[in-house]
Amino acid sequence: MLRHAIDTNVQIFTKFLVVSASAVGITHARKLFDQRPQREDSFLCNSMIKAYLDTRQYPDSFALYRDLRKETCFAPDNFTFTTLTKSCTLSMCVYQGLQLHGQIWRSGFCADMYVSTGVVDMYAKFGKMGCARNVFDEMPQRSEVSWTALICGYARCGELQVASKLFDEMPQVKDVVICNAMMDGYVKSGDMTSARRLFDEMTDKTVITWTTMIRGYCNNRDIESARELFDAMPQRNLVSWNTMIGGYCQNKQPQEAIRLFQEMQATTSLEPDDVTVVSVLPAISDTGALSLGEWCHHFVQRKKLDKMVKVCTAILDMYSKCGEIEKARKIFDEMPEKEVASWNAMIHGSALNGNARAALDLFLAMLKEVKPDEVTMLAVLSACNHGGLVEKGRKWFRVMEEFGLIAKIEHYGCMVDLLGRAGHLKEAEDVITNMPFVPNGIILSSFLSACGQYKDIERAERILNKAVELEPQNDGNYVLLRNLYAADKRWDDVGMVKRMMKKNEAKKEVGCSTIEINSIVSEFISGDTTHPHRRNIHLVLGKTRKPTGESQSQYSFWDIICMGVSSSILKNVPTNDLENQECSDQRLREPRMFRPTTQRTKNVQTNDSENQGTQIIKLYDDVFCVSHYPYKESLFSLKNLSFS
Repeated sequence: MLRHAIDTNVQIFTKFLVVSASAVGITHARKLFDQRPQREDSFLCNSMIKAYLDTRQYPDSFALYRDLRKETCFAPDNFTFTTLTKSCTLSMCVYQGLQLHGQIWRSGFCADMYVSTGVVDMYAKFGKMGCARNVFDEMPQRSEVSWTALICGYARCGELQVASKLFDEMPQVKDVVICNAMMDGYVKSGDMTSARRLFDEMTDKTVITWTTMIRGYCNNRDIESARELFDAMPQRNLVSWNTMIGGYCQNKQPQEAIRLFQEMQATTSLEPDDVTVVSVLPAISDTGALSLGEWCHHFVQRKKLDKMVKVCTAILDMYSKCGEIEKARKIFDEMPEKEVASWNAMIHGSALNGNARAALDLFLAMLKEVKPDEVTMLAVLSACNHGGLVEKGRKWFRVMEEFGLIAKIEHYGCMVDLLGRAGHLKEAEDVITNMPFVPNGIILSSFLSACGQYKDIERAERILNKAVELEPQNDGNYVLLRNLYAADKRWDDVGMVKRMMKKNEAKKEVGCSTIEINSIVSEFISGDTTHPHRRNIHLVLGKTRKPTGESQSQYSFWDIICMGVSSSILKNVPTNDLENQECSDQRLREPRMFRPTTQRTKNVQTNDSENQGTQIIKLYDDVFCVSHYPYKESLFSLKNLSFS
């Protein structure tokens, strides 16, 4: 009886077909459809076409339509064409869309508001705004959706003047969807004034509205306004948190990004997704918060996100920048598939950790699988720079054109640094002179540093004038030339440089360090006296300073390094123990103390213009070596004190 009812009642058969498509599968639904009692029934045929749309089988929906037209007397209606235009839009099949528009025109459905709106939206999504506008102008009646489709299309294509004009001409009340689309167009074009004006005028704001504005402020480096809006949001979703965390990373505020990430976990029930992980990992890399990075890695494994290429790439990049190159390489080797970004991260990580040869071997292996891009070549040149491989650097810089790549200013800057470090100052200066870009402050500072290293006062004087024009307040440039003059006992010139610094208001950048303790990153600034544990910190600081023979009353470099070191031990060590600790130098006589170091601390980052290349190296469980420019080293022991 059920079989008889299905065979004779089209409505029951259609409902059974729709349920089968969603519950059993589209293949089973198609078998039922092929046994349909009435071959040309429009409602039944449209339901099968829509079932293909709902299951994202877009080519099959077109194939079914063609078969129906060819083998039966099926007459398409407005619902048929509305469904097919949506399939074209979602599949981005332009040729199929043009054919469909021709059939709509021949079938006489151009006057149908719903069909024409679908065609307008289809052309707008294709980026063919001329076609979309022609269809829109010929519509006898337009709905709010029609206006929204056209305005959103112009906004996506960057034609904001046209979009804004249509937005003002729109007769209907503007709902939140079209306002969000218009605001998104303003944000993408960088017009935050217009975006904020529209935001303030909106009475009904959704989470998307707030998040769009936050993203716009982050992209325009106005992180304070972004945070102000974020704090004012009546409710937040995961996208909002991800946008703000990513905004902090984008604007070079990694500690704030980590704090916000930890706040999200502590105050909400939201669970990080792949976007969250990819957003926060650069901040973890910048601060050296390795334990937090390891937590992210374990989280990714628990949630089965480690099959996603972008997530694996971000994790291996984090490990390599935190000094765990072996873990990074293990992740890289286990990746089921690798994108160009994955190779780039591994090549750069190998170079960053002092293994230039491994980086170049990876590059040669990469060439067998994928084509390199500009970032790849920058990583290769960086590897040559780290390894002092001048000839290989020259070679790969020359062959960039063979890969169809044009060298950018970053590539020229890397070559200048490579040649300068190797003492090829004339060649480096020729690169600066002949490159098709105006040299930026980074390139000039790099070359100036090389001049200082090789005591080339004449070139340093020449470059300083250009550097001062670009960055008059960059104290590092003045310091390099001042030190050169001082080494040559040209005291009048030293005074001249100091006066120039004062005139240009160039102040020495305050040194700082960051350290991670129990996944919390703390920052220490040179000369800061506000830290609650400052007394104990300076007790350890004095002990570690003794081997250098310098006055304990003057803390500059040691402030920014050892304050971070000292703070990591304060929670578990009484003050008396700190006062009684003595730095041990008994192991200085042991030959193995001067073997190449293999374990570098991962959680201390420094920023000091006069101490570039600083490292704190863990030699034993309680013995550390601090080395910094100009090649001064100090060994100290903190017995029974933990530091990792």
